[in-house]
Amino acid sequence: MRYALFHSPSVEAAYQRWVAESERLPQVRALPDPRVSFGFFLDEVETRTGAQQSRVGVSQSFPWPGLLDDREDAAAASARAAWRAFEAAGLMVTERVVETLHELAYVDAAIRITAENLDLLASFEEVVRARYRVGAGSHPALVRVQVELGELEDRLARLRSMRPTYAADLNAALNRPGDTPIGELGELPGRVVSIDGPALGEIARRSNPALLALDERTEQQRIRERAARKEGLPDFSIGLDYIVTDEAIGSAIAESGDDPVLLTFGIGVPLWREKYEAGVREAVARRLALSHDRAEEANRIAASIQRAWFEHTDADRRVRLFETTLIPKAEESLRASLAGFRADETSFLDLLDTERTLLEFAVSAERARADRGQALARLNRLVGEAVPTEPAAGTSVKAKAGEEKP
Repeated sequence: MRYALFHSPSVEAAYQRWVAESERLPQVRALPDPRVSFGFFLDEVETRTGAQQSRVGVSQSFPWPGLLDDREDAAAASARAAWRAFEAAGLMVTERVVETLHELAYVDAAIRITAENLDLLASFEEVVRARYRVGAGSHPALVRVQVELGELEDRLARLRSMRPTYAADLNAALNRPGDTPIGELGELPGRVVSIDGPALGEIARRSNPALLALDERTEQQRIRERAARKEGLPDFSIGLDYIVTDEAIGSAIAESGDDPVLLTFGIGVPLWREKYEAGVREAVARRLALSHDRAEEANRIAASIQRAWFEHTDADRRVRLFETTLIPKAEESLRASLAGFRADETSFLDLLDTERTLLEFAVSAERARADRGQALARLNRLVGEAVPTEPAAGTSVKAKAGEEKP
């Protein structure tokens, strides 16, 4: 999983967006650049201390107190929202990898089970063919087993042709070339959620990155509203002017030729009030829109958690049903059918139906196991953290087709 997170383009893109938002902080908290001005008298101004030749000035403006702090706080909230988006991207990649792993594990298990049942059915076909040769078996039974063999061969071929597709999906989730070899997967560890859906929803309210990002965006607009009000207040400036002055001709004044220095103060007058008031209304409207978005997203996540929790617990129920009840009963029925077939007390069609039932139960158990793991991956993403789990009860029960021969 760490490999997928470190190599995922979507995670890297989200990280760079957070870096970009973080770089906004030093930009918005800085004062405006000082202004340096130069002036030259086209017609020299004669004074009693000499003629003024040129003028050099520097000035610095200052916004209303607190405005820069508000801008920095708004940028910080935006950066925190980008970090939450980065966390959400990581959860999405994790879910994708886990879901694909479970799907690939299901396909591999289905291939193994189908191949075992194909071998068993081939041994059935040999027995029926031998009996048919000596007149102890029927032609319809031989045709029926050959049809079943053809169907199983088709299913096995379809499963094997599907595997490269799921392998390519997993390689894509890991950001690897699509043809990178992936070995056969064994059974993945089974975990079951230990708390109910409403409790998971409560955890999501304080942990889901999407909700936390909306909280940060809402706070950002609240700060921007405060900053917009301060935008409509005066700003101030302070400056210093230096005037280059020649010495006065024939003057006996001691200050002749001294260059005067002028300290200046200024104030900006926010005269056009409509644009400032519109800025406040814009921030208020955006904050209200985000609060409604947050409520809608919370409702959607709560409903999705409840659905994923049901799918997870229902899949676990099906796994336990197949492992503890249906598959053992089907295996017992197959052994009884085999014994009856050997003693000519059970028809071959009954034996065939029993074998087919065991195959379907075994494959369905693997499907339920994959569904359970995929639903758990969705819950982890929706909640925003690893949900409390416990080991799944019981052990895997596979159809041991090769253990019995007719």
